[in-house]
Amino acid sequence: MRKQPQRQISLNGLKVWRLQNGIISLIFLLIIIGVFVASYYLHWPYWIGAILTGLWVLQVVFGIWLIPKIRHRIWRYEVFENEIEIQHGLIRVTRVIVPMVRVQHVDTSQGPLLRRYRLASVQISTAATVHDIPALELEEADELRDYISRLARVTEDDV
Repeated sequence: MRKQPQRQISLNGLKVWRLQNGIISLIFLLIIIGVFVASYYLHWPYWIGAILTGLWVLQVVFGIWLIPKIRHRIWRYEVFENEIEIQHGLIRVTRVIVPMVRVQHVDTSQGPLLRRYRLASVQISTAATVHDIPALELEEADELRDYISRLARVTEDDV
């Protein structure tokens, strides 16, 4: 069996994932507050809000602290001369090998949170799918994009 890819995404990616999940938690908390207000005025049972609060606490613990840490530990990639190997997943770990001859184009992208931490994601497009390597340092993402692009061109010229 092949050993797992060696390169990991940035540690700042962990911060971004936690911040994203924190924003989702905040929205969920506002909904819970709305349910408690509705319970007061519409005389709904309070246990609905209590159950939602318990789910919110679980979501905060797992979504902000545990899951991003596990995702960061599992997310790996490596670029070889003839292929790109990507490993990701949380419960079911997936390892994908993308042959260089299949690569059509490579992009980098940034959302506001990635930009804040000087990170970017690399998207590798083939005819059938798009593979994503999230949360790389901006310079590393640019270098990786250019490197894969060069390798894909060389491989295409060899065919």
